[in-house]
Amino acid sequence: MTTVDPGSFLTLHYRLAGPQGDVISTFGSKPATLTLGTGELSPAVEERLIGLQEGAHATFELPAGAAFGDRNPDMIQWLARRELDSMGDPNERYDVGDVVQLPTPDGLGQFAGVVLDVRDDGALRLDFNHPLAGQPVTFEVQLIGVL
Repeated sequence: MTTVDPGSFLTLHYRLAGPQGDVISTFGSKPATLTLGTGELSPAVEERLIGLQEGAHATFELPAGAAFGDRNPDMIQWLARRELDSMGDPNERYDVGDVVQLPTPDGLGQFAGVVLDVRDDGALRLDFNHPLAGQPVTFEVQLIGVL
């Protein structure tokens, strides 16, 4: 059997859940593929995969803040409507709880924030913390393939 090492390419099903339930799960759908060490999973989650054998099915409990760090109040910011309009559809309407995808400064990727508040002028207060930041996390994995 092949064992997971740093840099391994994996095909797997996984579930990340916090106290309120699943945040992401590939069980019941197409499995994920990823390479360890490329930032697709948090380092604390990747550490749990090292040493597992192909075919393993395991569940790990990570304490609050271990998987995605503590909540950072500096990650809650106001974004002016004119900035939103310059990055997308000026007719888009946002509501509290919406997830807004924004381009990275280099334009090569994206990041997301959750809308916490909408002002009358259209500005949004966004939370850019990971949804599981500061929370205990359950990580379940089923390793399908290891290269």
